[in-house]
Amino acid sequence: MEIIKVKDSDELGRKAAEIVIETIKGKENPVLGLATGSTPEKLYANLVEKCNTGEITFKNAVTFNLDEYVGLTIDDPQSYHYYMDKHLFDGIDIQKENTHVLDGEAEDLQKECDSFEQLIKDAGEMDLQILGLGLNGHIGFNEPGTAFDSRTHIVELEQSTIEANSRFFESKEDVPTKALTMGIGTIMDAKKILFIVQGEQKADILKAVVHGEVTEDVPASVLQQHPNVVLITDIDI
Repeated sequence: MEIIKVKDSDELGRKAAEIVIETIKGKENPVLGLATGSTPEKLYANLVEKCNTGEITFKNAVTFNLDEYVGLTIDDPQSYHYYMDKHLFDGIDIQKENTHVLDGEAEDLQKECDSFEQLIKDAGEMDLQILGLGLNGHIGFNEPGTAFDSRTHIVELEQSTIEANSRFFESKEDVPTKALTMGIGTIMDAKKILFIVQGEQKADILKAVVHGEVTEDVPASVLQQHPNVVLITDIDI
């Protein structure tokens, strides 16, 4: 695992954007795995700027998002569909039909997961997967105890995840209790992983991820076994 230490979120956003841009420029039809949350926001802002100045184009890119809440409409401000449109898709030249976000309102959630998994396989796996880190060690919405060989699936969110995400909602009661997520096996199939983590509140869990035992109790610890991970963080580890 390559570790890049940065001083703040601005530098994290710039450094992360450099890696995404390198991937886009190096592939005729780049396949990107995307994350949501507060950490990637400055990364996406940098990508929008670089696209608008003509430095990069997303016209031939295909994207797959890590996860989505169950039960939120795509125009709900807390849905990850809405987040991606707001922070990235509406500001770049990507073809919307090439952007894939799980449908948390699907009538058959398992079928939605299976179809999403097949779309990823048809695209040829991710050239670059962007990941954040949950306070309990989750990646995507793969909570502690998730099998390392799991594929895209339905998940019951842990109380700690609901509480951590409640800051985005009016109240904790408004946070969905279920989500759809790429599995850990799906994530690990990516050719390269860009792991971005910020904030001292994640220092202990990040140290466990990077230096601790590889265990399903700390889902992100599996990244120790991936051959091409770049961690960008403002945390001393």
